[in-house]
Amino acid sequence: MMSRETMADVDEASSLPSSLPITPRAVTLAPTFHFDDQFGSLPITPRTASVAQTPSVVSLPITPRTASVAPTPSIVSLPPSQFHSPSLSRSPLLNVGDHAANRTSKTPRSRGLTPRFITPLGSPLRKALKMTRLDPQDAWLPITESRNGNAYYAAFHTLCSGIGIQALVLPVAFTILGWAWGIISLTVAFVWQLYTLYLMVQLHENYETGIRYSRYLQLACATFGDNLGKLCAAFPIGYLSAGTCCALIIIGGSTAKLLYQTLCGATCSNPKPLTTVEWYLVFTCVAVVLAQLPNLNSIAGISLVGALTAVGYCTALWTVSVAEGRLPNVSYDPVRKGTQVARIFDLLNALGIIAFAFRGHNLILEIQATMPSSEKHPSRVPMWRGVQFSYLLIAMCLFPLAICGYWAYGHLIPANGSMLTALFAFHSQDVSRSVLALISIFVIINAVSSFQIYGMPMFDDMESAYTTRSKKACPWWLRSIFRAIFGFVCFFIAVAIPFLGSFAGLIGGIALPVTFAYPCFMWLKVKKPHKYSLSWWVNWGLGLLGMGLSGILVAAGLYVVIDTGVKISFFNPQ
Repeated sequence: MMSRETMADVDEASSLPSSLPITPRAVTLAPTFHFDDQFGSLPITPRTASVAQTPSVVSLPITPRTASVAPTPSIVSLPPSQFHSPSLSRSPLLNVGDHAANRTSKTPRSRGLTPRFITPLGSPLRKALKMTRLDPQDAWLPITESRNGNAYYAAFHTLCSGIGIQALVLPVAFTILGWAWGIISLTVAFVWQLYTLYLMVQLHENYETGIRYSRYLQLACATFGDNLGKLCAAFPIGYLSAGTCCALIIIGGSTAKLLYQTLCGATCSNPKPLTTVEWYLVFTCVAVVLAQLPNLNSIAGISLVGALTAVGYCTALWTVSVAEGRLPNVSYDPVRKGTQVARIFDLLNALGIIAFAFRGHNLILEIQATMPSSEKHPSRVPMWRGVQFSYLLIAMCLFPLAICGYWAYGHLIPANGSMLTALFAFHSQDVSRSVLALISIFVIINAVSSFQIYGMPMFDDMESAYTTRSKKACPWWLRSIFRAIFGFVCFFIAVAIPFLGSFAGLIGGIALPVTFAYPCFMWLKVKKPHKYSLSWWVNWGLGLLGMGLSGILVAAGLYVVIDTGVKISFFNPQ
């Protein structure tokens, strides 16, 4: 028998319209009610403690929950902010994230909460809840394809690019400047370029926009505007990359021929030894084969070998020269000949030679681009650590090389030669053949290694043109063709213009703003120091001095080339 209260509830339920069916809740959210056909019994499963047990609720229509609604997920922390880089030829605000940089984060991603292409920026913009869209092209280009570099890689690349054959010409500048002004000029140039190098490392990441400037030309265009940036920086950067590769073919090929002659000597039985052009070709083929490594991080081992060999032959050259002693009748009086105007231009040309010895600034941003960077761990910290170590070694090579080379040879060093030329000219019979061969091998290996890092911006530029048009990564076979074409174009230029090294002073004047002037103006434009502050005065002074010195050095280089003459021999390398 039913109680009166139960019968009343049943009557009330049966009095509701038939169009309002009773739909049970999902098993995971609400209890299930079972009614028999005769309403003889009502077994009710008790509700959970969080739901009030009101019997009248069962008479109301209940809309079932959809399957797409899931319980609230647990909170997952977002990854740390990453700095990203614009492409070389496209807008810096595009729509895919920097995959390589995101791999460095150990915090798990939060799926379903934030789209994959959105990454929070640094704290100033994070407070404003601003987001950025990133460029997928960086993951396709050889400079930014891999971002797992570190301070050691940075030191290898910086040392390989910061010291090279151009350092062997420093004693020639001392013959014009003399002891005092030679050492002063070399010291001032070293400190000056180290300061601008520090500015470049700091400017690599823009904390206001969250963008990484992974290439020198990108930073120049972002600072000065597209037209002015390309006008001022495109040619010097292009020369410092492609022109240096041509000079390396000339030096590497000539040294390879010299090595063969040293090892073979007078007992050479080969009736037809390789010509200079053929040695250029051999060097180019080796360089092109090594150039097939995909990106800048992948050549870290090659840069290490190049750095070690550069330190090796610089140390060996000044050590052997000092051990052999000064040449007879050596004079240290500065060379002063011709009219007063000619002397002034010779002096300025010597300063251009010193400026040319400090190349490599056009690669600093590219080297730093191979490192991961985040808000808590910016890339400037390991980059500057690697730069400090590498430039300590560079100083230990350049200063002894210039001072000891000038002490050993004085004004007798060839005007258009180098320490290597002087060593073979004056000590080829005194020094053992094995030592001369070892120095030559070091020079060749360093030239092949430097070719890779100086050619990388050109490889990046060619592949950027392809990826911009095709919207996809460059296939491996096309990448190989691009790099082979570049290598053999440089070979053609080296054969056609073998006297390129005679323009060291002129080239130093053209490339000087990239090293000494532009970074100061970039700092003023981006950082905006207080007017008339110490930073404001220093950067304006150094920037204007660098631009003025560049113009004077270019004029002096042209005058010296015209006045002294250059042995021009197109398509006839000696």
